[in-house]
Amino acid sequence: MEYGYLSLLPPLIAIALAIWSKQVFISLFLGIFTGELILNSWTFFPALNGSLNDIVAVFSEGWITKTIIFSFLVGGIITVISASGGVQGFTDYLTKKKQVVKSKRGALLLAYFTGLVIFIESSITILVSGTVARPLTDKYNVSREKLAYVCDSTSAPVCALIPLNGWGALLMGVIGVQISEGVIEGNAVNILLKSIPYQFYSIIAVLAVGYYIMTDNDWGPMKRAEERARKTGKLLRDGATPMVSEEATATPPIEGVEPNMWNMLLPIIVLIGMMPVSLFITGNGNMLNGSGSTSVFWAVLTAITFAGVLYIAKGIMSLDEYIKYVYQGIGAIVPVAILLITAFAIGNVISALDTGAFMASLVEGKVSGVFGPAIIFILSSLMAFSTGTSWGTFGIMMPIGIQMAVAMNANLYATVAAVISGGIMGDHSSPISDTTILSSMASASDHIDHVSTQLPYALLNGAIATVLYLLVGFIS
Repeated sequence: MEYGYLSLLPPLIAIALAIWSKQVFISLFLGIFTGELILNSWTFFPALNGSLNDIVAVFSEGWITKTIIFSFLVGGIITVISASGGVQGFTDYLTKKKQVVKSKRGALLLAYFTGLVIFIESSITILVSGTVARPLTDKYNVSREKLAYVCDSTSAPVCALIPLNGWGALLMGVIGVQISEGVIEGNAVNILLKSIPYQFYSIIAVLAVGYYIMTDNDWGPMKRAEERARKTGKLLRDGATPMVSEEATATPPIEGVEPNMWNMLLPIIVLIGMMPVSLFITGNGNMLNGSGSTSVFWAVLTAITFAGVLYIAKGIMSLDEYIKYVYQGIGAIVPVAILLITAFAIGNVISALDTGAFMASLVEGKVSGVFGPAIIFILSSLMAFSTGTSWGTFGIMMPIGIQMAVAMNANLYATVAAVISGGIMGDHSSPISDTTILSSMASASDHIDHVSTQLPYALLNGAIATVLYLLVGFIS
C-alpha cells in the first residue's frame, strides 16, 4: 500500500517531540504508535498492540540484539576498567608523569586522534575515544557536549573514508548488486575507492572537528555550552540528564589499588585487535565480507573477559568484585538500551511504511544530471535524519541513486559518494540515530543537548558539501 506523505509522520513526530520535550523514549514510542495507527487504519487498540509487538520484534533480528548486548557490555567494561585504576593511571600518566596533555586542547586532540586511528567500526571508535578522553576533558572543563561532538563526528566519517571494515563490506555489497543486475559495469571495490575523494561531507566533518579544537572558535549552542563549562565548571547544563550515571562511569579505583594505565590499555588493545580477527573469521578469510555486528559483539565480549582474567590474576579484585562492577556498569546502560530498542523499532515501522521509497520517488526522473549528486546527497541526508540509520539509508538509496545517475548521465562516483555522505550527515543530525545515542553514552552527555549542539555544525558542513556536489555536477 502507498501511504504517501503519511509515511513521513512517524519520524517527524518523534524527532520534533524529542527536541521539544527532551524526552527521547516517549517521543520515539509516540512515533512508533503513529506509524502503527497509519498501518492499522487509525484504530487505537490494534495500533497500541502493534507498537508493543514492534518493540518485542526488534529482538528477532540478530544484529540488533548483538548491538544491544554490546551496549550493556560496554557499560560493564567501562566500570570495571575504572575500578581497576586503569583510567586514573592513564590520566596521571598523560597529565603528571609525561605531561603530554596539559590543556583542554590536548585533551580534545586525544579524542580526535583516537577517533581517526580506530577506523575498524564506528561503535568501537566512539567507545574508545570517549572512554580514553573523558577523564581528561573533565579535568580541563570541556563540556560533555563538545566531547560528544568530537566522538560522533570522527567515528562514522572515518569509517567511510577508510572502508577496511564492516562499512566497506556493506557498501561494496550494495554497489555489487547493481553491477550484477547490469545497471552499471565495473568492480565494486574500484567504484567505492574512486568515490572516496567525493565524500565531501565526511571529509569536511573530520576537518571541521580539528578546526574547532585548534581554534576554539565555537558558535551557536556549542559556544554557550563551552562558556558554561569554562566559567562555572559545569560540564552539563543545569537539569541535564547524562545518558549514563556518573557513579557508573567515574567509579573510583578500588581502595589500596595503585593506578596503572595498562589496566585500561590492555583490554582496549584486545578490544581493537579482536575486530579484524573477527571480521576475518566471519568473512571466511576475507575481512571485507565479515559481519560487523558479530565482530563488535565478539570483540567486546573478549575484552571484558580478558579484563576479568587480568584483574583477578593481578590481585586487583576478586571474582565476586569483578562481577559486581560488571553488573553495576550494565545497570547504568539500561537507559541507553531502551533508547536503542525504540530507535530500531521506529526504523522498522518506517520501513513498513516505505518512507524511503516514497522520498526517493519525489525526485526520481525529475531532475537534470547536473543536479543529480546534490539532490541525492540532500535526499539521503533527509532519509537518514528521518530513519536514524546511515546503513539503512545506504541500502535504500544506493540502488536508487545509482539508477538515477545512469538515467540522468550523472557522475557515478560523485553519486555513490553523495549517498554515503548524505547518510552520515543525516545520521549526525538525528536524535533517533544509534551512533548519536552511543556518542551521548560514551561522553556521558545529555542526549538532546548533544544533538542540539552538533546539529548546527552538521548543517553547515552539509551546506558546504551541497555546493561542492553542485560544482561537480556542472563540471562533469
